[in-house]
Amino acid sequence: MRMEEIRVRGTVQGVGFRPTVYRLAKVYGLKGEVYNDGEGVLIRVAGSAEKITAFVDKLYEECPPLAKINELVRSQYLGEFDFDDFVISHSVNSVIKTEISADAATCSHCQKEIFDPFSRYFRYPFTNCTHCGPRLSIIRAIPYDRNNTSMVKFPMCGECEKEYQDVENRRFHAQPVACFTCGPRAWLERADGKPVIADMFSMLDDVDAVCTLLQKENIVAIKGLGGFHLACDATQENAVIKLRNRKQRYHKPFALMARDINIISEYCYINDLEKQLLSSPAAPIVLLTLKPDKKLPSSIAPGQTTLGFMLPYTPLHHLILRRMKNPIVLTSGNISDEPQCIDNEDAKNKLSKIADYFLLHNRDIVNRVDDSVVRVIDNKIQTLRRARGYAPAPISLPSGFEKISLILAMGSELKNTFCLLREGEAILSQHLGDLENAAAFHAYQETLNLYLNLFAHQPEIIAIDKHPEYLSSKLGKELATANQIKLNEIQHHHAHIASCMAENQIPLNSKPVLGIAFDGLGYGGDGTLWGGEFLLADYCEYQRLATFKPIPMIGGEQAIYQPWRNTFSQLINAYTWEEITEKYKDLEIIKFLETKKPKLLNQIIEKGINSPLTSSVGRLFDAVAAAIGICREQCTYEGQAAIEMEAIADLNILNNDKETLNYFFKFEKSANIYYIDTSCTWRQILNDIKQQISPSEIAAKFHKSLAISIVTIVKKLRQEHQFDHVALTGGVFQNRILLEQVKMRLEKSKINVLTHSKVPANDGGLSLGQSVIAAAKYLKKIT
Repeated sequence: MRMEEIRVRGTVQGVGFRPTVYRLAKVYGLKGEVYNDGEGVLIRVAGSAEKITAFVDKLYEECPPLAKINELVRSQYLGEFDFDDFVISHSVNSVIKTEISADAATCSHCQKEIFDPFSRYFRYPFTNCTHCGPRLSIIRAIPYDRNNTSMVKFPMCGECEKEYQDVENRRFHAQPVACFTCGPRAWLERADGKPVIADMFSMLDDVDAVCTLLQKENIVAIKGLGGFHLACDATQENAVIKLRNRKQRYHKPFALMARDINIISEYCYINDLEKQLLSSPAAPIVLLTLKPDKKLPSSIAPGQTTLGFMLPYTPLHHLILRRMKNPIVLTSGNISDEPQCIDNEDAKNKLSKIADYFLLHNRDIVNRVDDSVVRVIDNKIQTLRRARGYAPAPISLPSGFEKISLILAMGSELKNTFCLLREGEAILSQHLGDLENAAAFHAYQETLNLYLNLFAHQPEIIAIDKHPEYLSSKLGKELATANQIKLNEIQHHHAHIASCMAENQIPLNSKPVLGIAFDGLGYGGDGTLWGGEFLLADYCEYQRLATFKPIPMIGGEQAIYQPWRNTFSQLINAYTWEEITEKYKDLEIIKFLETKKPKLLNQIIEKGINSPLTSSVGRLFDAVAAAIGICREQCTYEGQAAIEMEAIADLNILNNDKETLNYFFKFEKSANIYYIDTSCTWRQILNDIKQQISPSEIAAKFHKSLAISIVTIVKKLRQEHQFDHVALTGGVFQNRILLEQVKMRLEKSKINVLTHSKVPANDGGLSLGQSVIAAAKYLKKIT
């Protein structure tokens, strides 16, 4: 008889892994034990070598749906062994190296039970099992046991205890298991404080009543899995507009939820991969192309040709939508720019002027978790926001990063995530929002402390963005100073490129790639604001090979939300104002700019008054959008102008190969850097406007011409430098048209293209890049 100790690392706690081990051990007649500890799962078995090997092979084959084996190490066991059977032992506290499972959408078995009148879970809104339910949102500590979650205040009744202890049951050691008798409960309240009277509407219970309230044009604040949402019937324009006005969110698209895929398919095209994403345990919001023949109110997603849909992912949502044949708006329950509310009293204080009713429950949300957002481009998943369903599942790092110090990367100012690096893997936090809001920054600090404690992560290096005013960078400096930890300042666009390299498994010691990093802006290596960069980069160093000619951002940050300012700067780069008014005085954009005191604006630029130079492609998109009448006066959210311009682009132009249809970008070289000059481009754009070429044609020509210019400069750089890969990164490459056009043209030229999938191209992926750069620099120093 052979005795072995089998160490299993990965996502193996709270996902039904131990019951699978137990069942298979019984099948093969093995004796021993299995238990959770800080590293994952430890198995001790005794039996023939053949049966133990067969047991291990079967463990890989029958790994539970939410589990993931990252590493399985077998070794001979020489200790005491006193087992007559195989048992599941109590968890052991030890050094924490295990993973935390992401929250998972309701499985098909639990869905069936909540609609089965003969099940004891019939209509219970918190039904779950080892294959689904809350994980990250309720956990306070590892190991993932009930007493370390917000379920600790709900002692199990006899029936739940019986299922919890039954190794053959689907709920064996499902930590959030509960029922009507012993678990959390949901109830309805009016926002005005008056009592809810049952005969006000037809209802089975308070959860069912929400459906009726939505059908009657009410707005309901719903406490969900990782935070509050605000809901209304998406087909009723009055309700949608009322929600926009009350929330003061006037243009940013609303997310939608529908009962099933059939309802979604009434409004949007859905391919097989999109169906898989919608129905997956992660259940993200999926951006889908809108069908032209059947539209929801335009106020759902103003200026868009896509809608963000998700399916119900908790029993609560399934029960609300049981009778609902229409999609509903399900948007974050927050005051504009603040994080989602997670506490009942806080929600009532903040949302009572927005919602008419509240659906509350008494299971505490420990960890705020937003909905994830993804889309499919060229049959590949592109993550736009990584949160519920994905975080905090680790991302495996490329070869060379196996033995690294513990590193903490603080992320960016906008769309923030932070990252913990350890032994060949990166743990990214869920999306935490824009830190310039005080409440969001406070939530960021709370979540950071939670992760550091959960993973017992004591960083030896802290990585921050070079921007001196980012709150994440300031906090990183404070932590480094207070704890005497080494600090690494990482250039913004280098981090974007490293993030793309890491998720594409480019090994540590590979030769440099050409990274094309386009975004709104980031602090450059020369102290100016970059945003249109071609960098030859590995994980340690970068060399700036090309960029866009820098243009003043009149008014600094105001230029992000008032696109006309960028248009003016671009035009002044191409002409004098006298030339512009002489040639184009009858154009609407010029008449508009005349009202903005162009002489004063010129003086502001000449004197450099609050007009920092930037090479930002994001601001270039804003400038073109404003010129053709999109969001000219102002944007209510970052990137709005570019997103709406993408939506109107004429596809026929994009598919036309005639070069005469394209705008021309000029290339100049100075001090070994190519500069892309847009001045001639603007002359052509203004001429098109003068000839009354439609905005949709101009938008398409601009996208296509920009893509051609990018590929042209890549070919020039390839003649002068050695690289095998081109990485496309930064928020601008969330633009579907630009990404597809550039990727297609590069691949036609036999150039390997790296794009994002697991982490966002935007600043949500920045912390991954920061962490691997810090790790690479450390490894280089010690070797």
